[in-house]
Amino acid sequence: MREPSAPSSDTPTSAKGKEKVNWLHEVRGLALMLLGVLAFHSFVAKPFYIPSISMMPGLLVGDRLVVSKYAYGWNWSSISFHALPRSDWRILGSTPEYGDIVIVVPGNRKEDLIKRVVARPGDRIAVIDGRIRLNGRFIPREVVPATQLNADPALQCDGQEVGHCYDGFEAFRTRLPSGREVYEMPTYRETLPNGASYNVIDYMNQRLDNYPETLVPEGHVFLMGDDRDRSSDSRAPFDDWAGVPGGGLNGPVPLSDIGGRAEFITFSLDGTQTWNPLTWWSALRPGRALTSLRPALDASKAAQ
Repeated sequence: MREPSAPSSDTPTSAKGKEKVNWLHEVRGLALMLLGVLAFHSFVAKPFYIPSISMMPGLLVGDRLVVSKYAYGWNWSSISFHALPRSDWRILGSTPEYGDIVIVVPGNRKEDLIKRVVARPGDRIAVIDGRIRLNGRFIPREVVPATQLNADPALQCDGQEVGHCYDGFEAFRTRLPSGREVYEMPTYRETLPNGASYNVIDYMNQRLDNYPETLVPEGHVFLMGDDRDRSSDSRAPFDDWAGVPGGGLNGPVPLSDIGGRAEFITFSLDGTQTWNPLTWWSALRPGRALTSLRPALDASKAAQ
């Protein structure tokens, strides 16, 4: 009679039962990954979405951007979701250049806005009939061909419950020979003292076309939107203006409220997309991906 053989060491794993999941290890791995993402978001770069028309014509509703967080050093507003209390501390802080497009947190709320630097510490700035006067002289401003904005009938702005983003532009609507409908917006080319040159649109008379001369204090900058008639910026007080919740920036803003610099557009959607990713391809605006947001420098017009 044969004795039973000893169990083989080659018994399949399935026969030994499943190994237990080390949940502590898994949670720790996920936590470290999340911390890495938050650190990158806080100290290196973050994505940004354009929800309004305040920076047209250079930035359109639906543009997705990359914002560098290290361009001017770090402060309380650099931290993801503005989790830290407002403060005036800065680490390796520097001052934005004329023409830079920056992310700013208004002094009365924790909400990112995007504007352009038009005056630096020590400058005297005024706005007269829509024109910027810097240190007693009007900056160069010339008429350029009108900006053609696609009608984009599905485009909606954040915070705008009804109506199209371009409501109020009907006087500028036209049909091109190709049949495409566009808004042809009056456009001007401005040049700041360092030669930074960029386009703005200015199409109506309104009270923010005039702003009394103000000295920009040390550690502050003066910011304006490129759409001079639909931007709540340093010209506008904190209280509501033109139906914009929260209002403007209430004058020059401290550098400790500047959270980064806009670098380039990653892609842009025209409003026809839905939650279905398959619709995003057809909604892409051609020619906007990887467009730099750093202003062109015209050395011939730089202040001597």
